[in-house]
Amino acid sequence: MEFEPFRIKVVEPIPITQREYRVEKLREAHYNLFFLRSDDITIDLLTDSGTGAMSSKQWSAMFDGDEAYAGSRSYYKFEEVVRNITGFKHIIPTHQGRAAERILFSILGGKGKLIPSNTHFDTTRANIEYTGATAFDFPSPIALKTDEIADFKGNIDLDKLESFINTHTKEKIPLVMLTVTNNSGGGQPVSMENIRKTSEISHKYGIPFFIDCCRFAENAYFIKQREQGYESKSIIEIAKEMFSYADGCLMSAKKDGLSNTGGFIATNLDQIAEQARVILIVTEGFITYGGLARRDLEALAVGLMEALDESYLSYRIEQVKFLGNELQKRGIPILLPTGGHAVYIDASKFTPHIPSHQFPGQAIACEIYIEGGVRTVEIGSLMFGKRKESGSFQPSNFELVRLAIPRRVYTNNHLLYVADVIDRVYKHRQNLKGMKITYEAPYLRHFTAHLEYIS
Repeated sequence: MEFEPFRIKVVEPIPITQREYRVEKLREAHYNLFFLRSDDITIDLLTDSGTGAMSSKQWSAMFDGDEAYAGSRSYYKFEEVVRNITGFKHIIPTHQGRAAERILFSILGGKGKLIPSNTHFDTTRANIEYTGATAFDFPSPIALKTDEIADFKGNIDLDKLESFINTHTKEKIPLVMLTVTNNSGGGQPVSMENIRKTSEISHKYGIPFFIDCCRFAENAYFIKQREQGYESKSIIEIAKEMFSYADGCLMSAKKDGLSNTGGFIATNLDQIAEQARVILIVTEGFITYGGLARRDLEALAVGLMEALDESYLSYRIEQVKFLGNELQKRGIPILLPTGGHAVYIDASKFTPHIPSHQFPGQAIACEIYIEGGVRTVEIGSLMFGKRKESGSFQPSNFELVRLAIPRRVYTNNHLLYVADVIDRVYKHRQNLKGMKITYEAPYLRHFTAHLEYIS
């Protein structure tokens, strides 16, 4: 039996609300769950980013934070850990992953640039598009088959990647990205073979290869469990090999850094590192803190190593699987197999009567909140769909509802409650209505959009 490899030292009360109250709060939030106050949430599965519980060792390390503006010893602890894991020469801290994306793509992006990936996540895509560049996704063919089991559904389609590069000049493609694990593709892992071959293709054409590594430890664990030849290797050995094929990485350390804030860019490319430091100083802070309190660098230095612990990773992956199994027992369609950080409801199968342009995932997410105070997030056409100039609607590849599980926060009893809430919604799914947008921003619209039901 898998159990939590830790003891609980501090507890926080959970808000319990009534259905009528939740209906009103959701209406006030314009049917956008990002606008809900955390005090009105019973179980919060909106994201696993920065929402985990830190360990006693991390809290202890924070008291040793050296808040020097420049040359802080806390930075050098952080740098040593990141370099030990990634092997990269230049370690540039940022206040979170989005800042790392903005800096990297302001250097390598720009009008006419083309940036391929297995699947870019929302902030990555937005930071690319904000520079005038275009983001392209090449998921493996099996990734789109939500009910089929495969070991590495997060892989990039290598044939499409090479064909894409051959179709354009290398000057138009400033880098190739690979997200591990593949969040927008259902939290699915990427195999070491796929990482290696992506690197070979990129370098064959003289194109830098970067890894978005915010869940690198979870990806390494899947490689150990599923890929031949890695059964006896440690998680850090696997992680080091993953990074050895890349020219650099960027990370939101709010995931596998097991911390509440922080991120970084790491690279062996001197010119990119030099440009990144200039932008960092102008917009984030000095190069030895990058917009972070130095005590947060201390927490990250500890958390990055804790994330490599195999007993923790086994518990982490099994807890996600537990929720997935409970939903399957109740007949609820999910993306299979369960991934590293979240369970994804297949909204297309949950509510087949709601078309993509009426955002079935958002309709389901709203109803889950109304039913039981559980906050989730839509990963579908609200997040990624686009209205073309012709007026036609281009839907997302997937219509999903993500149940992202914060690290070391909820017990399986909490997740049983979540499964029961979703089961009640599923039983009256035919009554769910489509939705329309009444306000949207030009980028990352799902964060601030206003919606209403279609009558």
